[in-house]
Amino acid sequence: MINEKLTLTTDWDKVFPKSNLVNHQKVTFTNRYGITLAADMYTPKNATGKLAALAVSGPFGAVKEQSSGLYAQTMAEKGFLTIAFDPSFTGESAGQPRFMASPDINTEDFQAAVDFLSVHPTLIPKKSV
Repeated sequence: MINEKLTLTTDWDKVFPKSNLVNHQKVTFTNRYGITLAADMYTPKNATGKLAALAVSGPFGAVKEQSSGLYAQTMAEKGFLTIAFDPSFTGESAGQPRFMASPDINTEDFQAAVDFLSVHPTLIPKKSV
C-alpha cells in the first residue's frame, strides 16, 4: 500500500463528454499515510499566467469519472486549474481494504490534493500575511 504504483486507464472513461476547451491528464500523488491517489487534472486550453485551483472529490463510493469530474472539467472551462480525485480505497486510488470509509484518511486525501496543487507551476502563489 505504501507508495503503490498505480495502473491508470488511458481511455476517456467518464460518464460525461470530454470538453474541447480543456486539457486532461492523469496524475498521482500520495497522502501522509503513504496511499497513492489517482486524479484527473483539467487545465484550460490557451490559459496564460497563473491560475486559481480547485480539488474536487465526491461522496463515499463516488469516483472521479462521475459528478466530481464533471464539476472539475466545468470549472477548468471557466479558467481554474482543477483535479478530481478518487479518495483512498476507492476507484483507481490505492488502499486496502477497498470501499472503506475513514473520515480521518479522507481529510488527509484532501490535504494531499491541496499540497499537490500548491506546488503546480501554474498555480497563483499564496500571498504572505
